[in-house]
Amino acid sequence: MRDKRQNRIRLCFLLLAVLVLLLGVLNLVTGSTSIGAGELCRALFSGERDGSAGRILWNIRLPRLLAAAVLGGALAVSGFLLQTFFANPIAGPFVLGISSGAKLTVALAMIACLGRGMVMNSWGMIGAAFLGALLVMGFVLLAAGRTRGMARLIVCGVMIGYICSAVTDFAVTFADDSNIVNLHYWSMGSFAGVSWEALGTASLAVFVSLACCVLLIKPMTAWQLGEGYAKSMGVNLRRFRLALIGLSSLLSACVTAFAGPISFVGIAVPQLMKLLFKTAKPAVMLPACFLGGAGFCLGCDLLARTLFAPTELAIGSVTAVFGAPVVIWMLLHRDREARA
Repeated sequence: MRDKRQNRIRLCFLLLAVLVLLLGVLNLVTGSTSIGAGELCRALFSGERDGSAGRILWNIRLPRLLAAAVLGGALAVSGFLLQTFFANPIAGPFVLGISSGAKLTVALAMIACLGRGMVMNSWGMIGAAFLGALLVMGFVLLAAGRTRGMARLIVCGVMIGYICSAVTDFAVTFADDSNIVNLHYWSMGSFAGVSWEALGTASLAVFVSLACCVLLIKPMTAWQLGEGYAKSMGVNLRRFRLALIGLSSLLSACVTAFAGPISFVGIAVPQLMKLLFKTAKPAVMLPACFLGGAGFCLGCDLLARTLFAPTELAIGSVTAVFGAPVVIWMLLHRDREARA
């Protein structure tokens, strides 16, 4: 039985890796300018950047592809950490308002900098987003201490998200005309325009956070069995909670800083991975969520670019179309199980 389970896990990882690779290739060759297999191989493996295909690949599509993969994976892992922390399947950065808080602080920081003729660097954007994410997370934790029902907690998160979005809209409305275009484009959510420098900064922050998540695998496994069990196993609950909150906030902040708010990835992908792998063990779910989030965002970004080309859709709109039905199905399925 154990060997059968292990074989299933290996097969699922193989399928996910093949899916991510296939979607990556499709993202490289598909667009307003089609690129053939020969041109793709020459541009990628020979480092040819002088031709039109080389410039398109190295300056536009490749950094966008890697941004979608890295940030999509980070968002899914952030959702899994929050679902583990709150023991609730619909907890996620977007639903709890964490992404909206990060969006608000980044927008205010961008307006302040652009108004003075300054440009925020990558670390500044991550810092601003992290601050907003932590502020909202603190409010959510305060609400969690005052209410017993998880449904009320989710509603509080949704409401604070709406408040942050409204304040962001006010800030954008009264910003200078030259700032509004940049802020409006960023607030819609997109992986376009991510530079190699920004990608390097985001990747460093994401992969360091993921390495820290790996160190928390054993405490998370104990936490899933109950707070009392985790305490009996010697887990320092205070440090564990702070680490989990900080890592989930940092991962979602990285996504919001560089791609804007993206909805439903942090909720839908962890649930899909649990169904696919038939387990909720952190040792399996962390890499599975990262690969699943990467594949999900690569597929949604491909549709956003090509579905109504040359018009490009906001990535958040596409992820909502595919992610929201998963959440609805999950809620109906749980309700059916509760009645049974």
